[in-house]
Formats: sequence, C-alpha cells, structure tokens
Amino acid sequence: MKKQLATWILQRLGWTLVGAAPSVPKCVFIFAPHTSNWDFIVMYLAKIAKGVNVNFLGKHTLFRWPYGWFFRWLGGIPVVRHEKHNVVDDSIHAFAQNAHLWLAMAPEGTRSKTDYWRSGFYHIAVGAKVPVQLCFLDTTKRELGLGPVIELCGNIEQDFETLRNFYGAKRGIKAELASTIQPRKQP
Repeated sequence: MKKQLATWILQRLGWTLVGAAPSVPKCVFIFAPHTSNWDFIVMYLAKIAKGVNVNFLGKHTLFRWPYGWFFRWLGGIPVVRHEKHNVVDDSIHAFAQNAHLWLAMAPEGTRSKTDYWRSGFYHIAVGAKVPVQLCFLDTTKRELGLGPVIELCGNIEQDFETLRNFYGAKRGIKAELASTIQPRKQP
C-alpha cells in the first residue's frame, strides 16, 4: 500500500521513477545532485516506491528536538561533520558486522555549490569492499531513481570520471547549486 501511494504521489508531482533495487546485500547508495531541501522528500518517496530499505547519514542538526525522532525512524544516522569522528571507519565496521546493509549519503554533503564532492562515501565503499548504487534525480527529464551499481577500482580519479559520466548531465531542482564532481584537492 505504501509503495503504491508513494508512486502515485511522485506521478502527481510529475516524476517518472526508473531503475530497480540492487541485488547485492551490501552497498553504499549515493544520491545526486543534491541542491534543494525537496531532494530528500522526493528521494524518500522514491525509496518507499522502490521498496528499498536503506539507512542514511545526515547532518546532526536534523536529529534535534522536535524532529529528531522522525529522522531516526526514517533510518537516519546523525553525523557531526565539524567534529573529528571517524565516520568512515565506523561505517566500514558496520558493513563488516551486518549481513545486509544499504547506506545512503549525498556526496555533495551540502545543498550549496562547492568545488568538490566529499569523498567519505568513496572511502567507505573502498574500505568495506562494497559497490556503489548510483541514485539520482534529473529535472530535465523529470526522472528519479536508481542507476547502475558500480564497483570502484580504488583509483579515485578514475572512479570520479565514471561518476562524472553518469551524473554530469543530470540537473537538480536548483541546478545552479550543483557541485563540481571531483574529489577535494589535498594541499
């Protein structure tokens, strides 16, 4: 019933849902472009419509009173980005401890325009030896959903080229806020 309702809402909003849930028990889901607060709502409806049981990492401020319980209920895991926690190692450990884990995150890490994508998702996937499920929304085609599942080779530049090839033409709700699809340059 929830799947049909979510599909109906997306159709009424003018979105076409594409792709199928991955057949792997563990993977990192990334969704992009992430340019608006509406992304979460639309992608969450897609999650329900596709029957995908995925947890997500979210900015810790989402989990404060009075809405914190709601985001945890949706599968959220709070992350304090300005403090030095080892989210990558903790996530790798979570993959090792669970027979089934799908973990979602927005590689842009913000709805604001930046010159890079955060690479935590990349290091989690490589460290846990799990594939990456590409999720997207594209306002030019009014499509959203699941793209291919990719195996990362461990060469960050080569892997980001694959990501650019997939996401490069996709436009977010606020296309002008899309971040450059490249890892952060290290000093």
